[in-house]
Amino acid sequence: MKQPQPAAIGSATLYIVPTPIGNLSDITLRALEVLKQVDLIAAEDTRHTGLLLQHFAINARLFALHDHNEQQKAELLLARLQQGQNIALVSDAGTPLINDPGYHLVQQCRAAGVRVVPLPGACAAITALCAAGLPSDRFCYEGFLPAKGKGRKDRLQALASESRTLIFYESPHRLLESLQDMVTVWGAQRHVVLARELTKTWESIYGAPVAELLEWVQQDEMRRRGEMVLIVEGYQAPTEVLPPEALRTLALLQQELPLKRAAALTAEIHAVKKNALYQYALTQQNG
Repeated sequence: MKQPQPAAIGSATLYIVPTPIGNLSDITLRALEVLKQVDLIAAEDTRHTGLLLQHFAINARLFALHDHNEQQKAELLLARLQQGQNIALVSDAGTPLINDPGYHLVQQCRAAGVRVVPLPGACAAITALCAAGLPSDRFCYEGFLPAKGKGRKDRLQALASESRTLIFYESPHRLLESLQDMVTVWGAQRHVVLARELTKTWESIYGAPVAELLEWVQQDEMRRRGEMVLIVEGYQAPTEVLPPEALRTLALLQQELPLKRAAALTAEIHAVKKNALYQYALTQQNG
């Protein structure tokens, strides 16, 4: 078996370099070689990346590239690349551009014909998906849900009939509100996995119907701390055949009542499952 060779660094190349999401041992040998050899490292937070480089004894020039300055600074970095310099792009953790800065720089490089080389590596979304126990052959990455309640509910409503597994990032101070809105919009039974502090000492992966997950999170403040990923079961069409009488009742009650209440009353009248009625109505609303 041949021994691996050091990464060959070309000229005038932008390298997309993933960094660990928690465990520093997860950085790849190729990533280390690239970071050692490039002329410049564009970092989301130079102080944070400086600690990573210090840990691996890498001396490199750092350049701040973050959400607030990327569109202005991308042209400067592009000019350096066109002069023959090599640049590595890193974020604070994980793969750059995945809910992190870098899109504008990569877009300009591609338009200008500058070589862009992506390295494989850590990504919290994919790491969580692999351990969630939900279908992974088809999935949809949605990033962070909107911060405002109405925007969040509108986004969840738009995704109500999405059959692919859904991936969200979430912040600790909005976790409870997001889970509650999922219960309100999707019903209590949609299965959700909360993956927290992946690769770190306090890693936790817990899945349950979303109403139960919300209750579980509320029981312990520690369960809503740290970096979080939510993996959500895709929409499943009801297998139960709903009686035409129940559907007529549901349609009539929806004209006067909120959907959740209309589904509950219809279920009680016709002895059918409330969640099946609720999901049916959501599907109708979304065409």
